[in-house]
Amino acid sequence: MRLKNLNIKKININDVDKDYSGQDILLKLGELYQFESGIYGYGNIWTKLERIVEDIIIQELDKVGCIQVEFPKLQPKKIWEQSKRWDTYTKDGDIMFTIKNNLGEYGLAPTAEECATLFGANRLPSYKNLPATYYQIGEKFRKEIRTRGYLFRPRTFVMMDAYSFDKNEEDMKKSYDLMHQAYLNIFKRLGIKIIPTVSDNGVIGGKVAEEFQAITELGEDKILYDNVNDIGINKEVLEFSNKEDYLKQLGIKNIESLQEFNTVELGNNFQLGTKYSESMNLYYTSENGEKKPYYMGCYGIGLGRIIACIIENSIIKENNKIKGFSLPYNIAPYKIQIIYNNEHKEDAEKLYSYLLENNIPAILDDRDNLTIGNRINDVYVLGTPKFIILGNKFDGFNYEIEDTKSNEKVSVKLNDIIQTFNKK
Repeated sequence: MRLKNLNIKKININDVDKDYSGQDILLKLGELYQFESGIYGYGNIWTKLERIVEDIIIQELDKVGCIQVEFPKLQPKKIWEQSKRWDTYTKDGDIMFTIKNNLGEYGLAPTAEECATLFGANRLPSYKNLPATYYQIGEKFRKEIRTRGYLFRPRTFVMMDAYSFDKNEEDMKKSYDLMHQAYLNIFKRLGIKIIPTVSDNGVIGGKVAEEFQAITELGEDKILYDNVNDIGINKEVLEFSNKEDYLKQLGIKNIESLQEFNTVELGNNFQLGTKYSESMNLYYTSENGEKKPYYMGCYGIGLGRIIACIIENSIIKENNKIKGFSLPYNIAPYKIQIIYNNEHKEDAEKLYSYLLENNIPAILDDRDNLTIGNRINDVYVLGTPKFIILGNKFDGFNYEIEDTKSNEKVSVKLNDIIQTFNKK
């Protein structure tokens, strides 16, 4: 990418939000745009990072046999009335955005259990068709009264939501466990330390639920964590009358021995049982020719929260002052930023073309009338993990690559530069 085409704004790094520094940097650059509270437009860096996260999720879900589909974002009121959740989401909880006109009444999808159940029942009429898990990645809408932390709690967000269909409770648990492991694989590839945490089922329903929590000072959740067994419990559960059931489920006898952390929820899984198939009167035909309700599970991952978490966890400080951020190399949309002076413009263009020809995504800082120092500062506000300067010290042969996180430098010849990147 040629940086001139990005048209980023000049920012004062000292004015950046001290709590949500990474996202505020992107907002001030113009790479995030807030239309109003909780509603954003996404620029190049965020969008490309989202595609990378999305691809990792798709790869891991496809490995365990999930099928990618797409449900409508505009959902008819009648299907929510089938599940008896319309009032829960529009009146009691006041969660769903609704639209009413001469065609009828609709809701903008906050989730998709109703659509998924109808879709699955149409595709899975017999026990011979089970098990099956469908997933989609798309925008969701929720009437958050108190938006918080930019993309940590907005009103519109991109989410992966999946829905499993099984014959009985035992098979449902197998699908649930399969998705649990897929989630762990996803977060491992993203470089996020995750804690599976027992939680409340909320308005989704079902008997068993878990959250995938990432430890961060910015998190609005509080969990109690057993670091020996690597399990956690959401602290809100301790306020429930049946809290002992949750503790027993985890084998926790003494909560005083647990560590407390602030966390952010990046994903959740639910064992729904027959809640939706029975309420919507949707059944499959069993081996004995009987009509049986589907046992379902549902699973969600918030892509916006993941990206926000990655960016905020990548903040770099110098002398206790925010310098910018440095994205993890393996998921950064651009691996290196090329900085040059006028004398070495041709060398920079040659290097840029060479990197692109060898599938190394790069940023060429081709903007006019900026000092080398200004250009280096912008490496950090774009989160690029590495940069190279073709300036007064460049001899035309040795390319010095600097890591923005560790400040380590390595000098290589042009013919060896691709091998250097492929080792990462």
